[in-house]
Amino acid sequence: MKIQIQSLHFDASSNLAEFIQKKVSKLEKYSDDILEADVVLKVIKPEASNNKDASVKLNVKSGEFFANKVADTFEEAVDLSVEALEKQLIRFKEKTRIKQ
Repeated sequence: MKIQIQSLHFDASSNLAEFIQKKVSKLEKYSDDILEADVVLKVIKPEASNNKDASVKLNVKSGEFFANKVADTFEEAVDLSVEALEKQLIRFKEKTRIKQ
């Protein structure tokens, strides 16, 4: 799976990029059909708490999955987005299994 990370209006640290790579690549165990993942990070209102926004879009053979979460840190926002995508992938897998 190809993972693209885009940070809007700031430079993501290498530690953050490694964290995202590690977390997002874990989604492969839920589906072999994932082609690529696009991760977009941005800061909403710099002074506020809960101002780190992470969007993760998965391109799969049969379509795409998307999750967007806001948290205190990018790590937490990515974590929440990956959890949401896990649920979506599991639900999708169960639906396709029922149709067969």
